[in-house]
Amino acid sequence: MLDGLGITDLWTFVIGTIVIVLLPGPNSLFVLATAAARGVQDGYRAALGIFLGDSVLMLLSALGVASLLRTEPMLFLALKYLGGAYLCWLGLNMLLAAWLRWRNPLPQQPSRQKLSSRPTRKAMLLSLSNPKAILFFVSFFIQFVDPAYAHPGLTFLVLGLIVQLISGIYLSILIFTGARLAHWFRQRTRLAASALTGTGALFVSFGVKLATATLT
Repeated sequence: MLDGLGITDLWTFVIGTIVIVLLPGPNSLFVLATAAARGVQDGYRAALGIFLGDSVLMLLSALGVASLLRTEPMLFLALKYLGGAYLCWLGLNMLLAAWLRWRNPLPQQPSRQKLSSRPTRKAMLLSLSNPKAILFFVSFFIQFVDPAYAHPGLTFLVLGLIVQLISGIYLSILIFTGARLAHWFRQRTRLAASALTGTGALFVSFGVKLATATLT
């Protein structure tokens, strides 16, 4: 259907994208946790950060930065260590918040200070913190770009829009799910602390996994 835009095997791309988006990762977990803690509005602010970060990564992939990461291993090492450190920092902050909830289990309403923690910026940095995502985007996208097409940049743009549409639908489901859980968790603070502990531990594990990642 979109052969005129240089896209080959569109439905395979769509199905593959859905599977990839549904895989649990730090981006989706952060959006869900933000919506559960702060509501729908901040959930969408976090989702906006993910969209912006992913858009930058896809643009860098289309411009050939993935090749630069492959030819300059030290650059890749620097980026992955910084990204791993950021993920670990987010996870440790969640673990600290969970510990404070365990010490003070009384139900509380979120304060304005907690609501102003800039979820868009945090989410964008989270999305940008994984240099392997650049390599993934270019290795995945390139399979569906017709090499004979005269305007590959347009092809990358359309593929990127498809990814963002699918991601937006999925993140919206997570946001409203998180918002429904928010009130329930506020009445069960020890359970909320346990869930936050698990999420923080996952972020630390994501950070360690990224820091030990290789290009292959």
